[in-house]
Amino acid sequence: MKLKGAEIICESLLREGVDTIFGYPGGAILPFYDALWSYPQLRHILVRHEQSAAHAADGYSRVTGKVGVCVATSGPGATNLVTGIMGAKADSVPMVAITGQVARASLGSEAFQECDICSIAASTTKKTFMVMNPNDLAETIREAFYVTQEGRPGPVLIDIPRDVQMELTDVTFPDVVSASVPEVSEEASERLKEAARLINEAERPLIISGHGVMTSGGNKEMLALAEKSGIPVITTLLGLGSFPSGHPLSMGMLGMHGMYWSNLSVDQADLIVGVGMRFDDRVTGKVDTFAPHARIIHMDIDPSQIGRNVPVEVAVVGDAKALLQELTPMVNNTPHPDWMQFISNLKQDHPSLAIPPSDQLQAQQVMTALDTLLREDEETTIVTGVGQHQMWAAQYLTFNESDSFVSSGGLGAMGFELPAALGVQVAKPGTPVWAVAGDGGFQMTLQELVTLTEEKLPVKIALINNGYLGMVKQWQEMYYDGHLKAVPVDGPDFIKLCEAYGVGAIRVTEQEDVLPALRQAQAHDGPFLIEFVVDSNTNVYPMVPPGGSLADTIEDPAIAPNPTN
Repeated sequence: MKLKGAEIICESLLREGVDTIFGYPGGAILPFYDALWSYPQLRHILVRHEQSAAHAADGYSRVTGKVGVCVATSGPGATNLVTGIMGAKADSVPMVAITGQVARASLGSEAFQECDICSIAASTTKKTFMVMNPNDLAETIREAFYVTQEGRPGPVLIDIPRDVQMELTDVTFPDVVSASVPEVSEEASERLKEAARLINEAERPLIISGHGVMTSGGNKEMLALAEKSGIPVITTLLGLGSFPSGHPLSMGMLGMHGMYWSNLSVDQADLIVGVGMRFDDRVTGKVDTFAPHARIIHMDIDPSQIGRNVPVEVAVVGDAKALLQELTPMVNNTPHPDWMQFISNLKQDHPSLAIPPSDQLQAQQVMTALDTLLREDEETTIVTGVGQHQMWAAQYLTFNESDSFVSSGGLGAMGFELPAALGVQVAKPGTPVWAVAGDGGFQMTLQELVTLTEEKLPVKIALINNGYLGMVKQWQEMYYDGHLKAVPVDGPDFIKLCEAYGVGAIRVTEQEDVLPALRQAQAHDGPFLIEFVVDSNTNVYPMVPPGGSLADTIEDPAIAPNPTN
């Protein structure tokens, strides 16, 4: 069979089960776009900035489990993808980025829009490929899709010169080989026995459930372990949804803005079982003081993460789901009444979710009302940007389903929310999708409002507008002597902006109007934005101070805790 290089790309994508591509055309990738004309099975979503293409592919992948695909031209098109690619690497999202490149004869000549994107993206991907011969395209794409899903998922980039896309060649397509879930090794099995022994002997045990539980499809297995052992479960930020928030054993999130009771329980625990998580700095606080009384069991598919940040007593490398399946039958249900009472007292005496009284609308009140919608329809997906609104969403919303919370965790990319929500909505056309945004981050990618309109994607947007880069302002107030520099962030009239983009919109300033507005948006046939004008003086608590330990967690000074029993 003779095909042009661009046609080989299209055929290969179809063979890998790809049905949607997020991209932006340009000169070096035009042969591919010309080929797309003959492949209507490949839906192309035209974003308005290449960074959005990567974020949209990220969101699409997280809720489908499929590989997200984004496409850009050479030079600035390719470099604009890098932020989204790095975000996918940090959060273990399988993604294939395809970039056009100048013709082979022009390589190294500093031709128009030439750049060495493979070198630029090397540290942000699992692997990069430069395809110099059309005969190699089919095999390269097959390998790229395998690499992106094998082991710890992550992004891969394929760079293809323009003339390679145009050249006609004979092609034989390799068989599609899915990345298999590795079986539990003999070594891992032995370590699981040791893990079970420590679990059964522990008096103050805790489980920390991370994003790796969801990427492995191990939610049911995590639930089974918790219920079999009776051990409370804390989640990381990206682990929200890996364990039902409404479960009696759920303790919510830990870390920099985690629940006071979660952080203090970790500080007092004698055993930590970390599953599918990295023990990064936002989780641990000061590493030297993390869980000072605890033995640590760490289960993760990436051996490089185990023992990287905290000392580990039992290291178990493997797929989270498979490891949990083998571990659970070995653990006992050992009551820990004193430990459970300690946690209960912390929750009672330190109400981390109490909202201070105020005459102005509070962002937390918006989240509480939004949570009402989530409880009514648990298929709802929440996508957030990065900042104060992200933390309030993580604290106040209920996530009982896998991948019901999508956010930029490891990289923390502002502007993630709208394009990622776009990708989620494409993947889940019949379910509610809410983008929770801050007024600062929203202005980085708001051009994608027109993409929502064009593609008839009914994404709802809760815009938390406090007039500031809120998290930066909070740090400047607390740790930089109140020197508020470059944090007031004026914005446009968001209602008029939405009108220009063909998106429904209203503004809310009073608490009694919040829930009716949310219901109005939910019922609207199409994209809809609610601008919530909230108190600019409200900060996110609890908070672990920079350089502090979990035991140093600061509570909201407006809420005086009762003494712990």
